Amino acid sequence: MTQMTQATQTTHVARSAQSVRMPGMPQATPLVQMGALAYQAPAGRGEAVDGLVGGGQAAAELRLSRSEFARAVQLGVVRAGPPAPGGSARFTRTELDRVRSAEGFPDALRERVETLAGAEATAAALGVGPSRFTRLARCGHITPVGYRINRYRAVVWLYLAVELRDFAADKPEMLRGSAPAADRELMAAKADLRPRKWRERHVGLLLRRTADPWERAAVLASVLPDGDVRETVPDPAERILLAALAPPVPYGHPQVPAAAAVAERLLRAEPPDEIAWYRTSLDFALTGARGQPKSTGERGPT
Repeated sequence: MTQMTQATQTTHVARSAQSVRMPGMPQATPLVQMGALAYQAPAGRGEAVDGLVGGGQAAAELRLSRSEFARAVQLGVVRAGPPAPGGSARFTRTELDRVRSAEGFPDALRERVETLAGAEATAAALGVGPSRFTRLARCGHITPVGYRINRYRAVVWLYLAVELRDFAADKPEMLRGSAPAADRELMAAKADLRPRKWRERHVGLLLRRTADPWERAAVLASVLPDGDVRETVPDPAERILLAALAPPVPYGHPQVPAAAAVAERLLRAEPPDEIAWYRTSLDFALTGARGQPKSTGERGPT
């Protein structure tokens, strides 16, 4: 316990950390090369406190609605600065100026974070019927960026409009003709890859936003069922630490208990091979994290 006691002291050390890359669906081995999920350092960390603004003011200055701004932060389009003492997100003037100075602001910014929901709207963006869109999404060709739970406690998936347009332009062969054999097999098995593909994206975005090895391990632990976390992390003190560093639920996660129970299931890995991949990745991340300071305070908001 001496090592744990010493390691739990909070430090503010900026370091380069190993980056865990999310796999393609067939893969089951964690990788630690820097790449698409490399850590993005918060902008303007040395800027004075009076140069920081809260999320509400930042959204207004960028001419975004609250949900649009939350999506921009989630995607890394707008990067958070040092958090307030209470943990709330703050943004530097330098970062806001960077975003405002981009070509096409604010319309281009809004286009990057625009989401569509529902089979009719999403299918229209692709120029296909709702049934074809549903098949493409269930078979993992299109990845959701978020979700909401409707009044009937059904999951409504959100998709980036720009990604739908890009998909239509890049893969016109998927918009007509018969379904590929692999898709027919998935549909016959009543498979639905949307939750898994969303988790993959969600975890990847969270990993990009922290270099802290323990926070990265906490991200991986957060998608595992409790029993798998206990088996992968037998040390109770380490489990307490991972729970304390766990990322908050995504923006838009329902507060009503009945709806929250439905959404909670989306946050946890379910297929055995997916669970096995996160367990292996968590074990690998912990190998690198043990012996390192337990917190650098570099995590951004969700």
